[in-house]
Formats: sequence, structure tokens, C-alpha cells
Amino acid sequence: MSQLHSFAMASRPSKKRKLTPPQSEDEEASSRSTVKAQKAFFKNASSWDLEQDYETKARKGKKKEKESTRLPIKLADGRVHQVHVPVEEAASVASDEDWLDGDDASEDEKSEDDEPAYMEPDIPEQQQILEAKEELARIALMLNETPEENSGAFRAIAKIGQSRIEAIQKLTLATQLAVYKDVIPGYRIRPAAENMAQEKLSKDVRSLRSYEQALVSGYQNYIKDLARHAKLGHKQQGAKSKGPSLANIAITCACTLLTTVPHFNFRSELLKILVSKLSKRIVDDDFNKCLRAIETLFQDDEEGRPAMEAVSLLSRMMRARDYRIDESVLNLFLHLRLLSEFSGKASKDRVDHDHAGPSSKRQKQEKKFRTKRDRKAMKEQKALQKDMDNADALVSHEERDRMQSETLKLVFATYFRILKARMPHLMGAVLEGLAKYSHLINQDFFGDLLEALKDLIRHSEEDEEEGEEDDNDYSSSSVRNPTREGLLCTVTAFALLAGQDAHNARADLHLDLSFFTTHLFQTLFPLSLHADLELGAKSLHLPDPDSSAPHPASSTARNRVNLHTTTVLLIRCLTSILIPPWNIRSVPPLRLAAFTKQLMTASLHMPEKSTQAVLALLADVGGTHGRKISALWNTEERKGDGMFNPMSDSVEASNPFATTVWEGEILRKHYCPKVREGVKIVEKAMVHGR
Repeated sequence: MSQLHSFAMASRPSKKRKLTPPQSEDEEASSRSTVKAQKAFFKNASSWDLEQDYETKARKGKKKEKESTRLPIKLADGRVHQVHVPVEEAASVASDEDWLDGDDASEDEKSEDDEPAYMEPDIPEQQQILEAKEELARIALMLNETPEENSGAFRAIAKIGQSRIEAIQKLTLATQLAVYKDVIPGYRIRPAAENMAQEKLSKDVRSLRSYEQALVSGYQNYIKDLARHAKLGHKQQGAKSKGPSLANIAITCACTLLTTVPHFNFRSELLKILVSKLSKRIVDDDFNKCLRAIETLFQDDEEGRPAMEAVSLLSRMMRARDYRIDESVLNLFLHLRLLSEFSGKASKDRVDHDHAGPSSKRQKQEKKFRTKRDRKAMKEQKALQKDMDNADALVSHEERDRMQSETLKLVFATYFRILKARMPHLMGAVLEGLAKYSHLINQDFFGDLLEALKDLIRHSEEDEEEGEEDDNDYSSSSVRNPTREGLLCTVTAFALLAGQDAHNARADLHLDLSFFTTHLFQTLFPLSLHADLELGAKSLHLPDPDSSAPHPASSTARNRVNLHTTTVLLIRCLTSILIPPWNIRSVPPLRLAAFTKQLMTASLHMPEKSTQAVLALLADVGGTHGRKISALWNTEERKGDGMFNPMSDSVEASNPFATTVWEGEILRKHYCPKVREGVKIVEKAMVHGR
């Protein structure tokens, strides 16, 4: 038994150790690539956003992804080999393994997907412009024919304008302007309600609302594009390009929309584009276009709200710029239509309305008895009329008066701030505006304005003599003229008094305009020697070659406020003093005689037309007050003792009746026949005057 066991042990083969077969070159390369991929995986894992990538990943069909169910295979040499899924099936598997060995493939796919976006340079630019023209014309034709059925065309036109070619952008802006001018309705579209989808509406009404919202959305994006291009105006002006720049076209489109469809939505955004351009220092064609557009808006405004919005934006812009603006911007207030139709009185912070008392009594007297049925019918009729007025966009008188009041307060507040700050280049515009709207100024505000005008006259000559330099941007181009400023202040003061109830104003406020009368009397001789007395803002003349200054101080070439010549301003001042329209009989004889003698002396030195104007004024004075001053033409009727002092500090202290008018004998020999004839008319009026 033991021998049998030993034989069996001897015949059993010896146990062999299992050795790992050597790796092939392919397996070594795959293992190295796996290690590199794992390193890259852990390195980039912190920057993944798997949720976002899963959300944006395209989903194909509703089939569920299946995992591989194939079992591994054991090879003859003992190795276990995993059967891989075919390439077509692996492409549809979404797992983290795609990020390991798919980086290069994803970059290739991204580059292939991005290639169509950069295919534009492959087509010649002229060909792209031609194709854009045809496409824009086709879309615009569809919108003009059936806009309700092609609401998506607004977005299609805007998409064409996203091209990087400037010519295509210009064509798109011009096409959108023509389209919106044609399709914009005559009413303002309200914003869509939040529960619009839950409302029960008919198919036609729902389709119309959808079209209106598409129109408003496209129009809003268009205005944003205009604002963006207009802001880039300075950068585009540096580049040399043929024709108008993109900023020029954008401003032109904004001006056209403001004047043609001011009732539609986003009017404030259009006004902001124009006001932003008016705040710049450069006065160019675009600047003038914005001025003309706002002038047209003011003149054609019958509602009141557009003008109020424009004045509010302009006043805020002026305050932000510290009134360092061009003079023509402030002159826009002179074109306000509604201020000439306003019936109340206003100041910078208060408005007094004229309340008609008798109308309420008349309504009480005309009240009649009505039955319950009649009152119910009248109530329904009023409600129906209110709805009709809202549909027609009519503005009630109360609402219109309120908007006019706000506009008037803004205008007067702006004028008063500039007057207090004494901005040199804006004084003419302020005085002209105050003179025009004098009938709308409250009496409480009237006294403050007169004090400001007196202060301006006192300091104008002092600032000119001291050569005070203002760090105003327009100080170099704007020349101060104290003589003209004094005349404007005098005209404004008497225009303010003429616009009020003169008797009540004098009694309540104790107003005294003798300061302006004395100032004008003292400046008559310097004015008669003024070289540019008859030159206006648009007159062409050569500068004085003997003047040391590059620009003559008395030049009116830069004056864009009051186009009247200095002679016209002088005649207006003298008319208000000698023949006041509010009380023609209240002028004292000493004042009449002093001004008459002074004017006859000054007419000897004036140019031809100015002399004719002065003589015509004196003829009117003689026809009204001839008996009071006829003694000046007769030596035997001299009433005064002493000597006449034309340089007196006051008009009454000049002793005018101590002299005679001898200048008429010289004017009879004037070279101009009209002057000679004017002297005869004056003498005749003085003799036969009332």
C-alpha cells in the first residue's frame, strides 16, 4: 500500500507557476494613453459644468441608452479580453468617458460647427451688399403689403443689420426707418398684460395683439441701435469713409421719427438721442438737424406732453452741463407753441390760473330738472363720450393746462438761473425769451427779474473793462457787447411791464423803471458813434484793419439770438419810453424834451437809415406830445434858465428847456433826400401836434 502511494506521488506532475504574459506594444501604448487621459481628466474636472452641458446637449429620439451586455472573453494564453462596443454605438453613449478621450474630437467638432459663422469673408463684399439689398427690399415689400401676417419680418430685418459691413448696416437703418414710418399706427400701443394668455379673445383680436407686440419690440430694438450708433459718432468721425457715417444716419433717422410719429411709443428715448447730441460742443450738420427736429416738435405739438418732455430733458441737460451749451439750444424755448396759448401767470415755482367765476353761476342757473331715466341716459352718454375721447387720444383742457404750467415753470426756472449766473454767451437768449413771454410772468416774479436786469447792466461794463475771463467753453467764440446787452435789458424790462396790468403793477409792487431810462439816455451819444449800428447777425463786413484785437469787440457776427440790428433795438427802447402803449399821456415833459434834444444831436452822427428811423420816431412823438415840447423849436418860448447838460446823471436834471433844437438846420442840407424830407415832417408835427 505504501509502495502504491509512493508510485502515485512519483507519477504526479510537478505544479507550475502561472506567469503573466509580456505586454504587446499596442497594449503598452493604450495603457500610457489611459494614464495621460486620466491625468487630464482630474486636471480639468474642477472646471466642468455637467448640468449645463447636459441641459444644452442635443437629444435624439426617446430611446433609452443601453449599456453593453457582452461578457468578457478568456483567451488561450489565460488573458481576459473585454469586447468593445462598436464606434457607431459608442458615439451615442453619454458618460464621463466621453470627457476622457474625446477632447480632441470635441475641439474638431467645435471648429467644424463654427466654420459657417465665418464664411462671410469668402464672399466678395460687393456681392454681400447686393444680396442684402435684395433681401431688405423683399422683406420691406412684405411688411408694406401685409404687416399683420409677417410680424416676424421685423426681427429678420434687424438680423441683417448685424453684419460687420458698414454699408449693410446703413442700408438696414434706412430700410427700418421707411418700414416703421409706414406701419406705425396713429395711436400709442399699451404694454401687454400679464394675463393676456388667459384672456378669452377672438382669433382676430389675439392675432392683432401679437402683431402689435412684435411691432413694439422691433421698434424698441431699432431705437436702441440708433442710440448705440449715435454715441459712437466721435469715434466714427476719425475714420475716413465715403458719404455719411453710421452716426449721421442714426441721428437723421431719430430726427425723422420724432417729427413724423411723435405720438408713438419710446418718444423719450428718441428725445434723449437728440438732447445728447445738443449737449456736445461741436456744432455740425447733425447738431442743426436735432435743432430743427425739436423746433418742429414744439411748433406742431397740440397735446402738450411731448413739449413738456423735451423741455424737461433740455433743462436737466443744461444744469448737468452747468449751462456750458451753445446759444441756439436755449433759443429752442422761443419756438414753444403752447406758451403763446397759455392764459395763466407763472414764475419759476408757481402758476396762477385764471378761474372764471361767472361760469359756475351760469351752470347753477341753467340746471334743469331731469327724471331718473334721463339722468341714467346722460350718465351713459358721458361714459361713452369719455371712451371715444380716449380712443381718439384727445387731451382734456385741465390736463393740457397742467402740462403747459409745468413747461412754463421749467422755462422760467432755466432763464432765472442763467440770469443769476450771468453766463455771457446766453444773456441775449434769456433776455429775448423773457421779453417774448412777458405776458405770462407772475407779478411776484416780476420784481426779482427787474433787479436781476439792473444788476446785469451794472456789472456788464465792469466785467468788460476788467477783462474777466470765464472758463466757459464758448468764451472764445462768444464776444460780449455791453451796449447791446444794455439795450436788451431795457427792451425786456419795458416788455415785462407792457405784459402786465401796468396800473396794478405799479401800485402793488412800486416798480420804478427810471434806472433803465437813465441808462438809455446816457448811452445815446456812444450809440450814435457805433460803427456797427446798422449791422445785423447776418451782415457781411470786413474787420477794422487798425484794430489790435483779432475780432472787433462790437461785432455782431456771432449773435444768433436777436437778429435785429442795434438801431432796431434802440428804436424799440425809445418807443417804450416816449410813447408807452399802456399809458401814453403819463410821460413828463422834461423827459420828452431831454430825449428829443439828445436824439436830434445824435442823428447828426448816425448812418443814413438810422437817422431816418430816429426822425420817424420823433415825428410820432410830435404828433402825440407836440405841444409839450414845441418850445424847443422857438427861441422866444424858452422856459428854462441856465445851461443844457447832455451828460447829466439823470434825465430831468439835464435842463432841456434851456436850449433849442438847431440840428434841424444842418439836417436840411443832408445828402439823403429822405432825411431832408423827414426833418420837414418832424417840424410840421411839432407845430401842429396835440
